[in-house]
Amino acid sequence: MSFHNERTIQENYTCKSQVNMDLFLHYSLIPSVLIILALSFLERRINRTQFDEKIQLLDRRFGFVIPLDLIGTFNNRWTFGFAFGAIANKVMSLFSEEYLPVGVPSWARALGLLVGAIEVGLSYYPIFACLSTNSKIIGSLTGFLYTLTWFIVTMIDITSCPHGKIIGYFEKVIFYWPSILCLVFLMGRFVHIFIKFIRIYMGADIQHDEICFLPIHQAEHVKRLLRKPVEVQKSWFERKIYTWDPCFKFPSRMIGTTVLSLFCLYIFLILEYSVGRTVTQQLYRWEEQMVQMAPDMTWEGYNQTVASFKEFNGALVGVWFFTTFFASAVTVSYIFHILVCYRKHMKRLWIGEKGFLPIKYQKPLSSQCVAAIARYSGWQVAYILWGYLIMHTVQSIFGLAFAYGVVFPIKHGQAIIFLKGLGISILTIAIVIVLMTLQFLLAGKFFLQKKMSPEDKKKPLALNNRKAFHNFNYFFFFYNVILGLGACLFRLLCSLILGSWLVARIDRTILQRGYESADMGYNTWIGMIYVDHYHTNPVLVSFCNILLTMTAEKRLKASPAYCVFSNSAGPRTSIKARTRWLLYYTLLKNPRLIIQRKLKELDDVDFTQTRLVQASVMEAEIRNNQERPIDVNCIEIRERRSMFV
Repeated sequence: MSFHNERTIQENYTCKSQVNMDLFLHYSLIPSVLIILALSFLERRINRTQFDEKIQLLDRRFGFVIPLDLIGTFNNRWTFGFAFGAIANKVMSLFSEEYLPVGVPSWARALGLLVGAIEVGLSYYPIFACLSTNSKIIGSLTGFLYTLTWFIVTMIDITSCPHGKIIGYFEKVIFYWPSILCLVFLMGRFVHIFIKFIRIYMGADIQHDEICFLPIHQAEHVKRLLRKPVEVQKSWFERKIYTWDPCFKFPSRMIGTTVLSLFCLYIFLILEYSVGRTVTQQLYRWEEQMVQMAPDMTWEGYNQTVASFKEFNGALVGVWFFTTFFASAVTVSYIFHILVCYRKHMKRLWIGEKGFLPIKYQKPLSSQCVAAIARYSGWQVAYILWGYLIMHTVQSIFGLAFAYGVVFPIKHGQAIIFLKGLGISILTIAIVIVLMTLQFLLAGKFFLQKKMSPEDKKKPLALNNRKAFHNFNYFFFFYNVILGLGACLFRLLCSLILGSWLVARIDRTILQRGYESADMGYNTWIGMIYVDHYHTNPVLVSFCNILLTMTAEKRLKASPAYCVFSNSAGPRTSIKARTRWLLYYTLLKNPRLIIQRKLKELDDVDFTQTRLVQASVMEAEIRNNQERPIDVNCIEIRERRSMFV
């Protein structure tokens, strides 16, 4: 249905919902706080405090409840992603300042928005906390009931009054179906967790440790580094677009941000469509009024003005409709391309490559990085929405310019004039390019010295024909003044296009070198990837895992229970026997080391045999006149390794 056919004003829907969602949000804080306290009671603190000594019954109860680990969580990533999707409508309401408390003065609006954001976050806190708690049975049951309550209340609000004043028919269905879908998925996930751990509790299934210090994909990444690389034939999609890496997983923060960005972009597109339709209807209404007034107007140019206004309306509707699809497709590609850039930047940091970052950001402050990891997700969503709006507006302006510069002249029978102007413009640009190329060719042909060696790919930066070069600079100076004006305008145009095109790309700066510190979004991106680099580097995590494992084994072997168990299990290999075996293996592989060994407390037979061996080795060395490399690291590495076992 076109905008022209939607000129009629929408009905004023007077239906009243049976549930006040804002009031329900306020009252949901009561069960939310109770659930948080219950989950906190089930959590045990690691260290005992003086409070635990006074009250022994608590037994380190009332620990911190973690809604989501935004740094190193790789489990249940899509579950947390759908949990973020369930709050997409509330996030868009925060953008519109819907939850700003009433009566807040202008100077305290920032504090009022903080209070509203905390209220929204606290109302959805139990969903995240029930997913991440260690008490899976109680957490899954509580999370299911709380999610079911939100689902029922939302469905009552939709069914009692599905229409609205912004879009019209089925407005709430259009707005709320992503959140409804996410709530249904979360309820199914809670049921799955409950059944799974009930089976484990009854002994019908075995519990596998889902949370481990070293994730499996990171261990596989380290193993792959230790193996010889194998070249694999890649398809066109893998070479040009994306190559799946089984040894790399995106953290829950990135998955949740991606899902939330997609849902918020969908809601923003619906709102933009409704606003655009309202504006277009108003323009068509003015057009009808101008057409009705045309017979009464005596001004000769009035009919031409009406025709021009009709052309403007038609061009605006067509350009806006076309650029909506184009800008939304580009923005969606940005959302997924940010994931690709995240993986690329993380892999570069893992191998110690920091050249892609500005020099001042290669050693960022720790406090800035910690603050960046906290604000990344919210800022990324905001940048995506603002980037889409700015890019859509700029594309519409260029679309209107193209319509008035190309389409309308051809439509009005001025194709010859248009082609003539186009040919003159192309000829002018071609002459400018030829003259610039001529300067480059003359500089390389006549004003540079010859190659120092035939194997050199380019000439050295050494001037030749200096007098002719000075005359060349003098005469081209006056022309380059005029050429510089066009180059400056072209630079401004490129900056406008690229700047509006890359606003949503928080992974790269749109400012020139030296001014990156003014780009707060880029600073947030750098701080975020540094935090992930320091906390999820597979090599570093593997090294720490080895240290912890060896320390635990050492403590276990030093305990009396282990000694009793090891003695009863069978004979043990002594350290002295193992050292002698390593010594024998080293001397067998490196016979020259026998000469350098110290001889102490040897009897005559052993002394004679040792001297005979030494003499035979020296005679073989002289005869062959060959030197074999001495592998002295074998015994050193093994003896050092034995110190840690």
